[in-house]
Amino acid sequence: MGKMKTRKAVKKRFKKTGTGKFKKTKAFAQHIMTKKSSKRKRNFRKGEVAAKADEKRIARALPYE
Repeated sequence: MGKMKTRKAVKKRFKKTGTGKFKKTKAFAQHIMTKKSSKRKRNFRKGEVAAKADEKRIARALPYE
């Protein structure tokens, strides 16, 4: 029996927490930062938990996480 393949793009974007949720970085924080406020940029540094609606899809893409 063969092994299931991990979706590498998903693996780079999400980490599983101890409770089984998925952590991710916030969107819109990579470039064109000059027009964004300091408060907004500071909040981009914090992580975020992926939406509950997406958990099943993420878990299926990461079979060994």
